[in-house]
Amino acid sequence: MKSCRIAFYAPMKAPDHPVPSGDRRIGRLLMDALGQIPGVTVDLACHLRSRDPSGAKAARFEALGRRAANALLRRYSAHPETRPDLWFTYHLYYKAPDWIGPRVAAALGIPYVVAEASLTSKHRTGAFAPASAAVAAALQGAAASLSLNPVDAAALARLVSGLKQVPLTPFLDLTPYRAAAAAREAARTDLAARVGLSPAEPWLLAVGMMRAGDKEASFRLLAEALRPLQDRPWSLLLVGDGPKRRDLEAAFAPFGNRVHWLGALPETALPPVYAACDWLVWPAINEAIGMALLEAQAAGLPVIAGATGAIPTLIAEGETGFLAPVGDVAAFTDRLRGALVTASAPFRMAALALTAAHHGLPAASARLAELLTDLGVR
Repeated sequence: MKSCRIAFYAPMKAPDHPVPSGDRRIGRLLMDALGQIPGVTVDLACHLRSRDPSGAKAARFEALGRRAANALLRRYSAHPETRPDLWFTYHLYYKAPDWIGPRVAAALGIPYVVAEASLTSKHRTGAFAPASAAVAAALQGAAASLSLNPVDAAALARLVSGLKQVPLTPFLDLTPYRAAAAAREAARTDLAARVGLSPAEPWLLAVGMMRAGDKEASFRLLAEALRPLQDRPWSLLLVGDGPKRRDLEAAFAPFGNRVHWLGALPETALPPVYAACDWLVWPAINEAIGMALLEAQAAGLPVIAGATGAIPTLIAEGETGFLAPVGDVAAFTDRLRGALVTASAPFRMAALALTAAHHGLPAASARLAELLTDLGVR
């Protein structure tokens, strides 16, 4: 088996970016999964963020991308031991195209692989037309496209002829979540003491950044869905922070001391919180993948979520949780009402089994290793 060097790039947000997000998390996990393949070395090729919310800076980013590509090619020429055998770009779309990878891959004659790319026809004209065209061109030249979101995969199949698509199930390093699940009772006792919760009533948990847009909309839908259930016992724990927290505090104020604000928690502090609670509740407005939902199940926490993006592939309906039509307040209330009178223990066991079977780091590494072998680089 020959060794393989991979140049990794994330135009939306580098995996070592200081601001946490689901996007950064998936980038890190992809690097970890690739790095666990025997004989594979992964280098973070560039930190250039090409994210352009308005589409007005496409020419500037294209120029910066050309300069970055030329700098990389000079480096590889001067230090041939660092020359990659494959270029891997994670998450390119019309607001964050890859201006670097296609140039480097073409110049070196190596495969260009993308993961979690998206493309729509509506941006062929208008402010985002140049960036959208760059995404389309990158996909046309890609040796393979890995899709964690089946919705994006379906769109690519319609818009990019001949693209080799490889489904990749969302995944995690399950180790800290398994440890938390094994210590659930201790975590529950600790959280009850710290926050002031009654172990006799269901604990609901929502995890998300409190920013404008879809995240705020999800929190607000949750507040609305809980209103008809105030005659039932439950406590809600909210994990997250951001510029919209004050507005969201007002939205949840009618529930009084039923709602507990835990603020932003580091990644390492989340598994015991997941394990201690009874249900993760997240409306998931316009959610693409929903890593928090996968994390919850990995810690044995069943999920109630909006059915959008990759989420229906993560939750076994009626076994590890419940799905509601995304954006449907009444349906979400119905799922919550049912969960509040349903024992969560069988769901917890099913969630642990599901994630162990399909969503661990070894399974993702094996899938990526197959692709590298198919492409002839290892």
